[in-house]
Amino acid sequence: MKIFMLATTIVIPSLMVYLQHKWYTFRLLFNVLGVIAAILFSWIAATSITQIILEEAVFMTTIHAVFLNPIFLITGAYLGLFLIHRIMEITIHERRKR
Repeated sequence: MKIFMLATTIVIPSLMVYLQHKWYTFRLLFNVLGVIAAILFSWIAATSITQIILEEAVFMTTIHAVFLNPIFLITGAYLGLFLIHRIMEITIHERRKR
């Protein structure tokens, strides 16, 4: 499973870089999805923390309930892949400038 996760963190961002260079529409799509994922991710985190503070249930295990939210996990995973993709894109761009 660890090897699969490592492979996907390399393959998927590489595929994203390839697709956005081949078709401009993908660049727009990946960026829009990144913005939506960031908004949802931060909103879920903020509302979960606010709810815990308002309920005065500040325990280590209480905040970890946010990890059971599938939308939080999906958006966090996309943001991780999107960040790697953007770093790869910046690296390619800087390499071409030489």
